[in-house]
This record gives sequence, structure tokens and C-alpha cells, in this order.
Amino acid sequence: MMPTAVFDALAPAYDASFTESVLGRILRRAVWQWLDRAFDPGQLVLELSCGTGEDAVHLAARGVGVLATDASAAMVNRARSKIEQARVGASVTVRQLEIERLTDLVTEGIGPLDGAFSSFGGLNCVADLPRAARSLAQLLKPRARAVLCVMGPLVPWEWAWFLAHGQARKALRRLARGGVPWRGTVVRYPSIRATRRAFAPQFTVRRTGGLGVLVPPTYAEGWARRHPRLVETLDRSERRIESWPIVPWLGDHYLLELERR
Repeated sequence: MMPTAVFDALAPAYDASFTESVLGRILRRAVWQWLDRAFDPGQLVLELSCGTGEDAVHLAARGVGVLATDASAAMVNRARSKIEQARVGASVTVRQLEIERLTDLVTEGIGPLDGAFSSFGGLNCVADLPRAARSLAQLLKPRARAVLCVMGPLVPWEWAWFLAHGQARKALRRLARGGVPWRGTVVRYPSIRATRRAFAPQFTVRRTGGLGVLVPPTYAEGWARRHPRLVETLDRSERRIESWPIVPWLGDHYLLELERR
């Protein structure tokens, strides 16, 4: 199971450091474009690693029902508070649940659901992706969509940033075999090929895109604040090329839209 203490500790400042940051808003806006294309009003979808509930609130405002889950109790509490403030509680249910325990929902008779999604690296903390894929498939209807936003291993922006700051080890950290220890957990960076293979028995790939290819990673927030027009230009350009061949392989994250077989 994923250690949750690290995410409990991150919860109080998460929105200030990511959701409300220049780069955080740009990256989330791009993910919302994928979610809005995948899910229709009236559907009920499962969110994995919901964090503070920002994506659930967005979808609920469009009329999409969300069962939002997260392993961290502190994140769940933040999400519930945000959902209450946004007055979308009738459309969103939040519960504490690790991705590794999705079979609990199956046992409870939940589903089949209309879709699922995971934003910004929740799956990077899962050791056994094939098992998670099998569990997720049991919860979804045939032809249901799943949108996955996963941190990838090849990030030229990261190489350039950390090498320029004299931190060669950090520049290449995503290439480490077996993942990177981080605050009591292990973060893994599966390639697009590895993630597709993990989900292939139950899902087919409909679309692939890159996120954070031209737009810098979030630790460049200070630089982004000094160059807002340039960052917006980079984002517009990235959205035009996000699905070009090779581009999805070079992002801070990649996006996969899958369809349940």
C-alpha cells in the first residue's frame, strides 16, 4: 500500500503551491480539455487520487457525477470542503480509498461506471499497474473511457533545468530502475509503452498526448511568473502539437485516453 503520510503533509499547501500557480492552472486546463471530451453530462465517473477535488468540482459543474477517491485522509477532507463550498455535493461523492483497493468497490457492488480518470501522477505511486488495470476494468462498462495523466521518464525540460543548476543526478532521476524513493514512498516513471502494456488486456488506446513538453515543469514557477506571455505562447503551441508522433514521450506527463474492451 502507498504510504499516505507524505500526502497528508502536502494537503494544506497543495492548492497554493500547485492548483493556484501559473503553471498548475495551465496544466490543469489542458487536462480538463481531455476530460471534457471524454465524459458527458449525466455520466458517473471514478476519480483515482482526487487530491483536493479540483477536477471533481470542474466535472460536477458540467453535470458529470464523480466518485472521487484518494488514499490520503487530509486530501479527502480538503476535497470535501472544496466540494461543499462549490455546492456540487449532490454530484460528487468523496471517499478515502487507495488505488490498490479498488476491488473494495467491486465487492460493494458499485458500478458499472461510465468512465474513470487519474490526474497528475497518482498512478506513478502504484507498484503493480496491471493489477490496478484489472481492478479498474471490473468497475467500468464496456466502451467506457479512462483518461490517465502519468509522469513519464523522458523530460528534456527537466534535463536542461537541473543540468543548468548543476544537479545532474536530479536531471536523470526518472531513468532509475525501480523508481525513485521520495519521502517514504517510491515514485515510478513508466513509459507510454509500459502503461499501455499494463492496461492492454482490458483497454484499447484511443488517444495519446503530451503535457509539459514545451511548458516547463512546475518547479519552474518563478521563471513562469517572470515570463507569463511566453508561457501562454508555449501552452498554445503545445496544445497544437500534443498528439504528434514522439511529442507525448517527451512531456513532464503524458495523457492516455483508453476505452474499456
